Amino acid sequence: MTIQVFTSKVVEVKQAIQHIVDGTRLMYGGFGGVGNPPTLIHAILQKGVKDLHLIGNDTGFPDIGIGRLVTAGRAQSLITSHIGSNPNAGRMMTEGKLQVTFYPQGTLAEKIRAGGMGLGGILVDVGLGTIVEEGKQKIDIEGTVYMVEPALTAEVGIIHAKKADEYGNLIYDKSARNFNPLVAMAADITIAEVDEIVPAGELDPEAIVTPGIYVDYIVKSEGVNWKWAWEPNSER
Repeated sequence: MTIQVFTSKVVEVKQAIQHIVDGTRLMYGGFGGVGNPPTLIHAILQKGVKDLHLIGNDTGFPDIGIGRLVTAGRAQSLITSHIGSNPNAGRMMTEGKLQVTFYPQGTLAEKIRAGGMGLGGILVDVGLGTIVEEGKQKIDIEGTVYMVEPALTAEVGIIHAKKADEYGNLIYDKSARNFNPLVAMAADITIAEVDEIVPAGELDPEAIVTPGIYVDYIVKSEGVNWKWAWEPNSER
């Protein structure tokens, strides 16, 4: 008879971000700041990590969400769907300080989902006949031509959930669900910042969106302190 011993995945922030170092390929959940993990982002800023290769839906706002890392100049490159809500990202892009690759939002989501599912990529027709198709592999399926878009994965993924048990099963809050479940699957190491942590077995199985098998570390959220936004180097 084999007895399995359960180990809680709840850790301190410092331990959770030990895998995020200079040059890390970092994927993040969130949409316009909603669903970004504020405590983890603040900790990354405090750690001084730089030259990050970011992958996510957008760049939040200048002083909110993932936008704080961009504003602080900690990112070297970015794969995203838009940066319109963060003028700092646009300025850095035009000045050559931030390499930005754009994808339509649906295409980006599917590339991340494919990465999480272990697929090599997806087939798309958006952009055919334009400069978008330059250098892209094409395939003909029953008379219809598609471009091959490789799947996206990351070394580390940071996400935000409303509730988790100690094993890492996650429940999200309404629209904060957005890209978070996809990112959780597509990263080698997934760190979940959570508002409420309960003992294993207390969550309603029907409400769980992300199974704990995808989560490596759980961090208790300290919430949003707007002082952080204006003083990136301030201590909590």
